[in-house]
Amino acid sequence: MMRLPAFAYLPASTTVEAAQLLAEHPGAHVVGGGTDLFPKMKRRQLEPKVLIGLRGVPELCGIRVNGGATIRAGTRLHELASAPEIVRRYPALARAASLVASPQIRNAGTVGGNLCVDTRCNYYDLPYDRRCAHGFCLKTGESDVCRLAPGGDRCWAVSSTDLAPVAHVLGGSVRLVSVRGERTLPIAQLYTMDDGIAYLQKQTDEVLTELTLPPADGLRSTYVKFRRRGAIDFPLLGVAAAVHTDADGTCTEARLVLGAVATAPLPVPKAAEVLVGGALTEESITAAAETAMSATKPMDALDLPLAYRRRMVMIHVARALRELVPASA
Repeated sequence: MMRLPAFAYLPASTTVEAAQLLAEHPGAHVVGGGTDLFPKMKRRQLEPKVLIGLRGVPELCGIRVNGGATIRAGTRLHELASAPEIVRRYPALARAASLVASPQIRNAGTVGGNLCVDTRCNYYDLPYDRRCAHGFCLKTGESDVCRLAPGGDRCWAVSSTDLAPVAHVLGGSVRLVSVRGERTLPIAQLYTMDDGIAYLQKQTDEVLTELTLPPADGLRSTYVKFRRRGAIDFPLLGVAAAVHTDADGTCTEARLVLGAVATAPLPVPKAAEVLVGGALTEESITAAAETAMSATKPMDALDLPLAYRRRMVMIHVARALRELVPASA
């Protein structure tokens, strides 16, 4: 693997200091675990001249549960996956964190890093020398065409965060801090659809400081991940599902969000609506899964044939929903 390019490292001790450093150094990147950033820098996909270190900011670490939950952005993924209250109240989020990459990466990678992880594309992720030979792409800013869709002027790199689809179905929001102040943004509004370059609504001078979840209040949730191998790999599909059922087992609310099929986590409300008003039966689950497949067009930015990945949407949506059938049903 290539060596890192030269950069200046400026450690921050507080969130305010990190925001101030970002304002003083346009183009700088923040870094916590660096598990996605450093490989991209080695491949020369990103070449920031300044990195703002967040590892020394204590206020960015930890989990607080009081009704809902506040998860600081610097919390390590392995901590989130094993936190007893998260496992009990938000099992889908704990599972999603446990399925990211490998134990070594989960020990370094952070919640904020996974929520903001760069979009992926088979062409964009080629080694530097191969991209030099074949030509750079739209996402690098050194071409006016997408190499996977040469007739278009948009980047179709795919969202590959595991935590975001789950945070979406759980109704989560994030807190963003800059020298201009702070704001709260629902997860549903954090990502940009149909733009693999400007894929976040977070501004470049903002620091994502925490993920906040409302009380679960009987909402049952799960996350199913499809990838080529059972570990290490980014998702080729992520399915986050959540349902409310009444005492009779009737579904009163359903939410379904897919990951790794578009440039942003993709809600599939029509598929969720199929479940509402009846019990979670094999028939309703199959109907919802087929609706999800019909509403989905996976991007040709990842491996495996598109037709196969599209069929996997139906199969894995059904698997996720079967996990949410009440035990008494």
